[in-house]
Amino acid sequence: MIDQSAPFAEVVYLEPAEKLAHKAIVEGFGAVVRSKNASPTWSDVKTALLDFDRAGLRGLVQDLYTASKDNQAFLHARLGLGHDRLQPFKASISRWVSPDLMKDQPISVSKAKKAIADYKKAIGRPNGMAELSIFYCEEAFGFLEACSIEDESNFAALIRMYGQSLEIVSSLPPAERGTYLDRLDKLRSRGRNVGWAVEEEFNSLWYAAALDQHQGE
Repeated sequence: MIDQSAPFAEVVYLEPAEKLAHKAIVEGFGAVVRSKNASPTWSDVKTALLDFDRAGLRGLVQDLYTASKDNQAFLHARLGLGHDRLQPFKASISRWVSPDLMKDQPISVSKAKKAIADYKKAIGRPNGMAELSIFYCEEAFGFLEACSIEDESNFAALIRMYGQSLEIVSSLPPAERGTYLDRLDKLRSRGRNVGWAVEEEFNSLWYAAALDQHQGE
């Protein structure tokens, strides 16, 4: 390194420890510059977490826990806490596919589906996935039957969710399918109440799955 304060700009040779410190400062500065210029990724987060001790990590999780109800539901499900771990996810589904129109609450298929996706990430047990996907269909039907909503995207989303429900139930052991199949069959018969060829689509999906033929296995 050149010492600019010296009369003849003499070269100052750093000791090994000083060189390492200087290198760390330069690399740290480069990392800061890169961090500011690029979108952070999970890799960046993992690196930053290396600086946390046990208390620091616990504090971080606590902050995330208090930041949103979605985070709380996720942690409760992942850690196996509470008597009804599906309830928060059901509440979110109900809010977004069966809103209170008197309160000007909007419909959001994407946010209702996000609740199911969040549960899948948190724990994703097949029985829980079956329950939530069928519950979505039941809540959506209740809303559509009560309100004259002419939105093709809502009907398309309902049909897709019914198909997903059948797929999830088909992955369960035959002995565990009974209750779910009864609910899916009832939903199929309710299709005639909402139009938009929902009944025909449900029947097509139901017979293609052929789950009723294996219910007694």
